[in-house]
Amino acid sequence: MENLNGLVPDIPIQEQKDNAAASENFGRSVDEMVGKVDQLEQRLNEVEHFYSNTSKKQSNTPRGGSILKDKEKQISSFRRRQQDASRREAAGSRRMQELMRQFGTILRQITQHKWAEPFMEPVDVKGLGLHDYYEVIEKPMDFSTIKNKMEAKDGSGYKHVREICADVRLIFKNAMKYNEERDDVHVMAKTLLGKFEEKWLQLLPKVDEEEKRRKEEEAEAQQDMQLAQEAAHAKMAKDLTIELDEVDMQLEELREMVLQKCRKISTEDRKQLGNALTKLSPEDLNKALLIVAQNDPAFQPTATEVELDMNAQSESTLWKLKFFVQDVLHAQGKSAASVKTNNVNTSNLLNNNNNNNKRRREIYDVLAKSSQKRGKKPS
Repeated sequence: MENLNGLVPDIPIQEQKDNAAASENFGRSVDEMVGKVDQLEQRLNEVEHFYSNTSKKQSNTPRGGSILKDKEKQISSFRRRQQDASRREAAGSRRMQELMRQFGTILRQITQHKWAEPFMEPVDVKGLGLHDYYEVIEKPMDFSTIKNKMEAKDGSGYKHVREICADVRLIFKNAMKYNEERDDVHVMAKTLLGKFEEKWLQLLPKVDEEEKRRKEEEAEAQQDMQLAQEAAHAKMAKDLTIELDEVDMQLEELREMVLQKCRKISTEDRKQLGNALTKLSPEDLNKALLIVAQNDPAFQPTATEVELDMNAQSESTLWKLKFFVQDVLHAQGKSAASVKTNNVNTSNLLNNNNNNNKRRREIYDVLAKSSQKRGKKPS
């Protein structure tokens, strides 16, 4: 093959050092951008996953302008409702405390009954010799235990009035379960339970109303949470768009800097490069044509007749072709060096030149790919 080394003019030592330093700087910049893009990709996947799940949940919901307008109204009122959430929670707690206070009135009426005495304190199992009591009664209960739990300040108290109601019923049902129907304690418990149920029915409508209200507020809280997530991911998507635009601009700036650093391929060099391509092996020629196709989608490297206009190719494409030809030469040089073992110094020089060329070629590849991907921004 014709010697093609003349395609690459000799470069002064200092300029080689400057170029190597510039290459290192470009490489670091590219590495930083790659890391940043990886982070952006992770956040983008999170946003896509969220909206994908949201879309599935709303797949049976009618779509249209009115739906979108309703969603916009909901999001606009979200912050106001978020501020009201703590106030609603506090109000709900006060309403429940009022119900418990009213329940306390019922409790006092029951405990003041003449038959309430056996149920005021825990059953004296040992003193009464009730050896099987804990075998029959799974959860003992009495009015003093209920009173202490109602007055608890450590968070262990009742959260709902129905919890107190359940424990009051348990007191009487335990007594009825352990004692025979003809026993006085059984009769007293059954009588007091009936009186309690009558008074509880008077309070029950207020309890039902409060529970209904709480369910509505819980549903609204769930909706607020969904809107909060939508707002957060909408902001993330907006931020991602801005950051991706910034990365795109940085890539373009870096690309321009690299192109400015590149030597211009002269007309004579283009001619020599074109002649060199015609002398490549069929396999290497196909590789060279693929390099052109990567930078020019309209170019058909597998066509029956291929016309390659060297003057129509971009600087980056020409440099890639030039480096490719040099690699072919380097491979031939290594083969020759294995025969001419006394040419060690020449082989080391070729290796050093090849490392520099390889680094420069990697940078051109990265910048060329980033240039092709410009404009492919997330919608």
